[in-house]
Amino acid sequence: MQRRGLLIILSSPSGAGKSTLARRLRDWDPSILFSVSATTRAPRPGEVNGSDYHFMTENAFKKAVNNGEMLEHAHVFGNFYGSPKGPVRDAIIDGKDVLFDIDWQGAQQMTNSELALHTLSIFLLPPSIAELKRRLESRGQDGPEVIARRMQKSWDEISHWGSYDFVLVNEDLDQTEQRLKSIVTAARLRRTQQPGLLDHVRGLQAEFEEGE
Repeated sequence: MQRRGLLIILSSPSGAGKSTLARRLRDWDPSILFSVSATTRAPRPGEVNGSDYHFMTENAFKKAVNNGEMLEHAHVFGNFYGSPKGPVRDAIIDGKDVLFDIDWQGAQQMTNSELALHTLSIFLLPPSIAELKRRLESRGQDGPEVIARRMQKSWDEISHWGSYDFVLVNEDLDQTEQRLKSIVTAARLRRTQQPGLLDHVRGLQAEFEEGE
C-alpha cells in the first residue's frame, strides 16, 4: 500500500543544529526532498537560483502570497521567505517526504494549512544559551552585530517550543540524529499516511463475512 508523504518541519533558533541535522536526515534517506524556499533577499556568492532558493522580487513574492501560492511565508531580517505550495502538495500525494527548515511562524502556518494532516513538526532546543552563543561564534559566518541579533531572536523562537509535535534537546548531535530518524520512521506509519488501510480493512471485513 502506497503511503502519503510527510511534511517534515524542523525548527530551532540559529545555532541549535537544525541545518546539520536536516542534512544528516537526507543523507540517511536520499528520497526525502528538501523544500526549496522562495525569498526576496539577494543571492549570496555561490547560491544558485532554483537550487538554493527561488529568488524573487518583493512584488512577485507578494503577488504569489495573494494568489494563495505559498504554503507559508514570513518576514525575517528585512526579507520575505516562503514555501511554494504546488510542488509540496504533489510530492505528498506521490508518497514523497518533504523537509522544511523553517521558523515557528512558518511551522504554525503549515500546521493550519490544507496539508496539516500530513505534517510532522520537530523543534530543536540547545543545551544552554551559553552553548548556543558559542556555536554561533564558532561558525565564523557572522559578525558580532548579526550574532547579537540572532541571540536576541533566539528566545522568541524557543518560546514557541510547545506548539511542536516533538522537541529534542540537541546536546549530542549523533544521539539527536538517531532520535530524529526514529520519529520520522514512526510517523510514516501513522494511520493518516496510509490511505490504502480503509480498503484493506473493508477487504478483511468482506472475507470475514464470507466465511460466516
